[in-house]
Amino acid sequence: MLNIDLHCHSTISDGLLTPIQLVERAALRGVTTMALTDHDDIAGLAEARNAAEAKSITFINGVEISVSWRGRTLHIVGLNIDPEYPPLVEGLANIRAGRSQRAENIAAELAKIGIQGSLEGAYAHVGERRLIGRTHFARFLVEQGYAKDVKSVFKKYLVKGKPGYASHEWATLSDTVGWIRGSGGRAVIAHPGRYGLGKNIWNDLLQEFYAFGGSAIEVITSSHTPDQVQHFARHAHAMNLMTSCGSDFHGPGESFFDLGQLPEFPAGCTPVWHDWNHQG
Repeated sequence: MLNIDLHCHSTISDGLLTPIQLVERAALRGVTTMALTDHDDIAGLAEARNAAEAKSITFINGVEISVSWRGRTLHIVGLNIDPEYPPLVEGLANIRAGRSQRAENIAAELAKIGIQGSLEGAYAHVGERRLIGRTHFARFLVEQGYAKDVKSVFKKYLVKGKPGYASHEWATLSDTVGWIRGSGGRAVIAHPGRYGLGKNIWNDLLQEFYAFGGSAIEVITSSHTPDQVQHFARHAHAMNLMTSCGSDFHGPGESFFDLGQLPEFPAGCTPVWHDWNHQG
């Protein structure tokens, strides 16, 4: 029986497990096909692929790319990408460079409300690639007693309108989809329920995404309610888009779903992997 998880993170970005540890956990959880989708980085793919082959898990090269669209930050997952495609490699390198500047801005915002040392504290939680994100600040703030857990930190400090938020310009939607498609991959709108988009804005996003060559919507993800699963499945069907699924696993105790702990798609969905040869 297939157990597919196409969205998870390792220590290459903001996960708690190394790529090898992540694959080992996936194997224990019965996952048969997985994608590693670290934020804006593909450095863990080769290591994860080797580990997956040893565990007889089908491995999909993936990435989760940060996008700015109409003043909002969105995430686009790329699946079945070629990690050596030059425009993708260059684009991700530029995004990572921007992450360092955003981290300094977040630290400055937190300092305004009396939270000192957050930049150094966040970097203490960063992996060897030194790719820093809001989750690393969240772990520091939990460690310092400012919130009970990572989810609470985001709500209190790190989202728009809160004292630790810093705006930033990421990649454009058109560039991102172009990099993914150019590398032979498929672009997926990650966890759309998180963005709080109204009906008209959501429809605009879908239209643009489709026009640029986007392929799928992440219908099954840990932050979606059952009603949202049905809602986004209907939109995928209406736009002739495929559907994807992923736990968005970051580590034990930090994720709503564990690896492989995913419900089935609603009836009528076309899975993003439906015509991949390695899925049989």
